[in-house]
Amino acid sequence: MSKIPVYAVVGPTATGKSAYAVRLAKEIGGEIISGDSMQIYRGMDIGTAKAMPDEQGGVVHHLLDIADIDEPFSAGKFMALAKEKIAEIHARGKVPIICGGTGLYIELLLTGKQLTETTADEGLRAELLAFANEHGNEALHARLAQADPDSAQAIHPNNVKRVVRALEICMTSGVTKTEADEQSRQYDNPYAPTVIRLTTNDRASLYERIDRRVHRMFEMGLEEEVRALCEKGLRDTPTASQAIGYKEFYPYFDGLITIGQVEEDICRNTRRYAKRQETWFGRMHCDETVLI
Repeated sequence: MSKIPVYAVVGPTATGKSAYAVRLAKEIGGEIISGDSMQIYRGMDIGTAKAMPDEQGGVVHHLLDIADIDEPFSAGKFMALAKEKIAEIHARGKVPIICGGTGLYIELLLTGKQLTETTADEGLRAELLAFANEHGNEALHARLAQADPDSAQAIHPNNVKRVVRALEICMTSGVTKTEADEQSRQYDNPYAPTVIRLTTNDRASLYERIDRRVHRMFEMGLEEEVRALCEKGLRDTPTASQAIGYKEFYPYFDGLITIGQVEEDICRNTRRYAKRQETWFGRMHCDETVLI
């Protein structure tokens, strides 16, 4: 069975991935699948730099505006939806193009991995978090070291979320996270990916691009967008509440900081995120590197 050709346009935030993907789609007859974990949410437009209809150049875009803000989203759900869209696009004789900066989502999809089915147990998760709060991160990590030594060695004790998830996998599935990861690698990759990485040799210029983009977001009405979403319960949502460009407003709405500080915090957090993206995509196999 021949593999499906899939393109991916990846790289840090503010490198122009969306515009590049639109140009590529027009050249090769493609349709774009968003690989961004927050652009799935309706109403989160300005702060996620979502490609709006006038920026899509007539190219069909998928996995934008598919969820309300109170819906949790995960890598597993993304993979299921993205695989479905890839199959549909390919069946129409078009080329699927993944575009986005959520490295985990894109890497899992392009490598053909299938996440091992493990039961999410909210009660167990709360119990493990409570244990960490009472006894400390090191004590929780010691439990992981006993149950799954390989994972414990790879996960820092202060990364409580990952420690809890690894323990949850062990306790609900009967296999260690290490074994689950190994199982996920035992599937043939159905795709023939071509990965195009947008990057820069000048980190200072990237940071300047980020700062300018954040400033434009404020001019476009970011504060009003976030305020309206908070009125709909954004702060209490399981996933959307943690989006950069949104969470920084919460203390401002509480009267604790100025709007200027909000903008500074968004710029700083976005720069840190871009640095993490550079690291992630820098270790991924890329077929072409485009300097911006």
